[in-house]
Amino acid sequence: METAIIKAACAIGAGLCMGIGAIGPALGEGNAVGKALEGMARQPEMANTLRTNMILGCAITESTGIYSLVVALVLLFIF
Repeated sequence: METAIIKAACAIGAGLCMGIGAIGPALGEGNAVGKALEGMARQPEMANTLRTNMILGCAITESTGIYSLVVALVLLFIF
């Protein structure tokens, strides 16, 4: 009985972890891409620099989503 409750709680926790953990990277990357496109529209000659910095920023932002994935997998398969 207790094992089933613990497994159910871990599954709910993993779902919440991924749901909430995906909001931050989505908002951050959306904001970064939007601002980079604004900058490219204003100064097309800076497009290469802006694109490089945008991709680097998106990679760093995505790491928080990967951390929440790791936590969700630990909850599902370790406990």
